[in-house]
Amino acid sequence: MAAFHSPSTASIGMVLLLLIGFSMAAFAYGNFYHNFDVVWGDGRAMIQEGGDLLTLSLDKTSGSGFQSKDEYLYGKIDMQLKLVPGNSAGTVTAYYVSLQLSSKGEAWDEIDFEFLGNLSGQPYILHTNVFCQGKGNREQQFYLWFDPTADFHTYSILWNPERIVFSVDGIPIREFKNLEFLGVPFPKNQKMRLYSTLWNADDWATRGGLVKTDWSQAPFKASYRNFNADACVWSSGSSYCSSNKNAWFWEELNFAKKGQMKWVQNNYMVYNYCEDTKRFPQGLPTECTFADIL
Repeated sequence: MAAFHSPSTASIGMVLLLLIGFSMAAFAYGNFYHNFDVVWGDGRAMIQEGGDLLTLSLDKTSGSGFQSKDEYLYGKIDMQLKLVPGNSAGTVTAYYVSLQLSSKGEAWDEIDFEFLGNLSGQPYILHTNVFCQGKGNREQQFYLWFDPTADFHTYSILWNPERIVFSVDGIPIREFKNLEFLGVPFPKNQKMRLYSTLWNADDWATRGGLVKTDWSQAPFKASYRNFNADACVWSSGSSYCSSNKNAWFWEELNFAKKGQMKWVQNNYMVYNYCEDTKRFPQGLPTECTFADIL
């Protein structure tokens, strides 16, 4: 019978260190210095805390923005945001994936989160949209069930060949399915970057432009941390996916996640283009008819 040798305390310690190191590597978040470029704002966008925090600011002269160094073709992208506090009426914090701004033509694709500012004490409106081949008009808007200015919350985009899912703190709020077989365009061919901007839109953002930006409250500031992209990165004409690709590439909403999304839509949705018959007098878009039954 072979002798059994118990592992030494040192060996156990080494294994634990390796496991801890692996865990930290597996769940490490991106560094803003490594993952993003500040693209406008003349110093109003600042990377801080060694690359762990990024802030955007807006004043009467200019807003600010950043973009990812990488381009993606499918992925699961998470970012934690803390929005402009107080009277943020007229401001928009946009967080989206899109074609490079200089490359936009008539057929660009885009997946949007936009946070529309408010008067103090009133809720933000989370505005979502999906552009396919240059066509948007797929807006859904929500209130949030928490104060998005008090702390950081995670806003996620899942984009795979079958669906786009918008999530907040892991709770899905919207799903846009691939219904190409019904003639509905779906973004699947064009690589996109992640962008975020903070800008003045008081001509439309708050109550349709009725409430203007109060510049005495400036500078307005939004904060970002804990970026993570488990995605297929575009490089040298090809797309390279992470080893964890199968965890999200064919991901779909299970029964529990569908229930969460239904709860959000029943309680917090404030606008749905699929219910706006005045806007579409000739009939609602095709995806509005079929998305819930397929």
